[in-house]
Amino acid sequence: MKILNFGSLNIDHVYKVDHIVRPGETIGSDSLQFFAGGKGANQSVAIAKAGAEVWHAGKIGPDGGWLLDTLTSAGVKTALIREYDGPTGHAIIQVNRVGENSIILFGGGNKLITEAEIESALSGFDAGDYLVLQNEINSVPEIIREAHRRGLRIYLNPAPFTEEVRSWPLELVDTLIVNETEAADLAGAATAAGNAAIEATLRQLAEHYSSTDIVLTAGRQGAYFARDGQDPIHVPIVEAAVVDTTAAGDTFLGYYLVARLQGAGPAKAMQRASAAASITVSRAGAMESIPVAAEVGATLG
Repeated sequence: MKILNFGSLNIDHVYKVDHIVRPGETIGSDSLQFFAGGKGANQSVAIAKAGAEVWHAGKIGPDGGWLLDTLTSAGVKTALIREYDGPTGHAIIQVNRVGENSIILFGGGNKLITEAEIESALSGFDAGDYLVLQNEINSVPEIIREAHRRGLRIYLNPAPFTEEVRSWPLELVDTLIVNETEAADLAGAATAAGNAAIEATLRQLAEHYSSTDIVLTAGRQGAYFARDGQDPIHVPIVEAAVVDTTAAGDTFLGYYLVARLQGAGPAKAMQRASAAASITVSRAGAMESIPVAAEVGATLG
C-alpha cells in the first residue's frame, strides 16, 4: 500500500506584521523569512513525519531546487517532481501578532501540470493505494477521475476553495477533509457556528456524498467526522499557544491519514491529528513547524 500526493510546491515569503494589511493601507513588516511550503508539500511532509512512505508529484522551476532537498530531508520521496523553465509557485504570507495569517498565492509550475505528467505519476500506483489532492494545482477533476479508474483511494482537501469545486466529481472521493468555511460553501449554507450547526452541515454533506467520509476541522471547536447513516463524531481541540496557524490543516490531514492507515478509527485518528496540529500552530513556519511522530505521542501521553 503506497501513498501519492499530487500537489503544490511553493516558496513561502513570510512577513511578520502588527495586523493584516487593509485595502489601501501600507504597513511595515518586522521580518521577512523564506520557507518551503505549498499545501501539497506540507501534507507530504506531515505524512512522512507521521511515519508513512509518501511520493510527491508536482512541478517546480529552477529557483525551487532547494525544495527537493527540504522534502527529502523530511523523508518524502521526490522522484516524481518535474522541473520546467519557469518560476516555482510562491506564497506571500502575512502573520499578525496573534498568529492569524493572510495568504496570496502565485501558481507557477503548480498550475502547469500536463496530462502526460498525470499519467506518468499515477502509473506507478495500483488499486488500493492512496492519493492525496488539494486545490493548488490544475486538472484536479481529471486526476480524480483517472485515480478512481485505477482503483486508488482518494483523500481530497479542496483548499483554497473555489466555485469550480462544486462541479468536481466529489462522489468519487473516499475522504473529504474541509474546514467549517469550506464545508458551508460545499453545502450552500452560511458558515456554521456552534456544535449543532456544524453537525447539521456535516449531515448534509454526508447525505449528499453518501460514499464519502467527511472530516471537518473547526478551529477552537475541534474536529468532526460524519458518514451517511452514522451519528457524527466530535473530538475537542488540543489547546496550544498560537504562534502561526500556517500548515495546521495540512498537518491534521497527514496525521489523520496515517492514523487511519495504521488501523485507528475516526475518533482516535482525529485525536492524533489534532495533537499534531496543536504543535504546528505553536511554531513559526509551514513544513518546518510540523512535528515528528514521537512529539505527537508525547503530547497524547
